[in-house]
Amino acid sequence: MNSDTPYEDSVSIMVLENIKNKLLHAFRTSAEPRTSAETAVHPVGKSLQVNEELRRAKIDGAITWLRSELLEMRSQDRQLAQTLLGLNKEIQRLRRENGSLLLDADSTEHL
Repeated sequence: MNSDTPYEDSVSIMVLENIKNKLLHAFRTSAEPRTSAETAVHPVGKSLQVNEELRRAKIDGAITWLRSELLEMRSQDRQLAQTLLGLNKEIQRLRRENGSLLLDADSTEHL
């Protein structure tokens, strides 16, 4: 289809990875992951770990949603571009026909 597609894919992947990293950084808690002995003594640590995993799952879900939205937008963009190219081609054809009709009319008037 388009020679820029692999480039666009790599750029999209880089953008999404950047967003993912920023989201992970934004939602990262200041607490370090605790060992199993610490979580047995401190159930709050286990709760923080579960919350961190839930946040990561939500982030992964959001990234998946963004990826699907970007792919849909790319598809719509390509369809729109094809439609516009088709319309441009039709306009050029009509202009050529109109121009040849005008030339035919001019040549018949001079006879």
